[in-house]
Amino acid sequence: MQQATHTAINNIVIVGGGTAGWLTAALLAAEHNVDKGQLAHSPKLNITLIESPDVATIGVGEGTWPSMRNTLDKIGISETEFIRQCDASFKQGSRFIRWQYDDTEHTKPFGSNQYLHPFSLPHGHQELDLCPFWLPHSDKVSFAQAVSNQDALTQLGLAPKTIATPEYHFQNNYGYHLDAGKFSQLLMQHCTEKLGIKYVRDHVTQVHSHANGDIESLATKEHGVILGDMFVDCSGTKSLLLGEHFNVPFLCQKAVLFNDSALAIQVPYAEENSPIASCTLSTAQPSGWIWDIGLPTRKGVGYVYSSAHCSDDEAEQTLRAYLTNDTSTKPQSASSNALDSRKQECRKLNINPGYHAKCWQNNCIAIGMAAGFIEPLEASALALVEWTANTLATQLPTHRGVMDTIAQRVNERYERHWQQIIDFLKLHYVVSRREVDGYWRDHRDATSIPERLQQQLDLWRYQAPSSHDISYKDPLFPAASFQYVLYGMGFNTALPTHIKPSQQQVAQRLFSENQQKVHALSQSLPSNRDLLNKVRQFGFPKI
Repeated sequence: MQQATHTAINNIVIVGGGTAGWLTAALLAAEHNVDKGQLAHSPKLNITLIESPDVATIGVGEGTWPSMRNTLDKIGISETEFIRQCDASFKQGSRFIRWQYDDTEHTKPFGSNQYLHPFSLPHGHQELDLCPFWLPHSDKVSFAQAVSNQDALTQLGLAPKTIATPEYHFQNNYGYHLDAGKFSQLLMQHCTEKLGIKYVRDHVTQVHSHANGDIESLATKEHGVILGDMFVDCSGTKSLLLGEHFNVPFLCQKAVLFNDSALAIQVPYAEENSPIASCTLSTAQPSGWIWDIGLPTRKGVGYVYSSAHCSDDEAEQTLRAYLTNDTSTKPQSASSNALDSRKQECRKLNINPGYHAKCWQNNCIAIGMAAGFIEPLEASALALVEWTANTLATQLPTHRGVMDTIAQRVNERYERHWQQIIDFLKLHYVVSRREVDGYWRDHRDATSIPERLQQQLDLWRYQAPSSHDISYKDPLFPAASFQYVLYGMGFNTALPTHIKPSQQQVAQRLFSENQQKVHALSQSLPSNRDLLNKVRQFGFPKI
């Protein structure tokens, strides 16, 4: 039977759990079923989440953006509870080590061949774009040091706030590092116990369709047929609904971004109170890069690489050599072999870099890896989950008749986001001056660079990136992100030919204010470890 266009959207069925599924369920409930923090007596939406008992979550997405603070606050999870239950720590950006040029010597933390992409926008950005005023002094001070206090403070291992700062508020903008498995468990518990989400642990065996192509219902192995008005595909890379059922084309990006493999490992600290880095460390390697994430109880480390440029065995040797040189992790006893002792902990992950041509087809939207995934550089995966889930929650059609119009504009924004993610990630590789390894040279081959990005690079040789370079509102990466990466990597832009004296005075004031803020915060902020210990003991104040 043809589904009527006036059908109200009241029943939402989510296929797949993990962070994507449970965050989507929580945001839908918070937007439509919760008033002043309490579940309504007559919820507008009936939300059912179906999760296969046999499919384990990927569980390595350990980095978030600052947007996660608003998401957690909106769905009603206390920051104190989140940090305690998810083994979470504070993240103030990403530090890139050895990306600029070849350096075969062991790079000390925060040596010269490194830069920070902080979460804070440049100081005074609403008053003046400082980039053109920094360019004449680029040989004396790095861009991040000149315009952001987070570069200096993360080198000192300092937290973004104090224990007296209320939940989700800050002195410096921040996101989190977290244990992805524990995060999914917290979200599931919160959704089922406080937000009224119906949880079905079962296998989906068949998809039933209306005559117009919409999904009518899902058949399950143990719970029979489950009807819905709107279906959300959070089934991971399987993409059960969007990919398998609707056959929405998958756009592979391996010709642009080569990384298709990762090895992940969890390692203990050398000492119980070892310092916790307050940014993600990303260290360039011959055929990819290594992430290094500090949680309160352990570190998560992994090598993302291209299988076309190195074997799995070579990748494992590279990863274990990195761990052997890492003095912050637990030393091995004299009788044990450092390589063998951690071998069983190493986990191989396969990446198919790309995304589906659209995320919304008929009455189905895909969120998370069911829609696409490139690589963990800059931790955009969870940010895109948040964007898509928030978009669905805030723009959910009231009736089927208006769904196609809303789906079209969501798909247009989705495509723009993916294009920007691809360009931004590719930028990190294209402007590198590493020459020894073919992997890095291949990234600079003109045939692998999107035309959009090449046009921007040609422009940026004569003028700094600005908001005028981004043609739509609310991009995932603002112009400042491109500035941080470009100039962190030593990119050369022609010096400005004309600067107004009045603006020069404003710029000098803003540069000075930033340095004053560095000094003040370095005296008042605790270390990342100290603050996390206090959160576990006392908790943050609530407003």
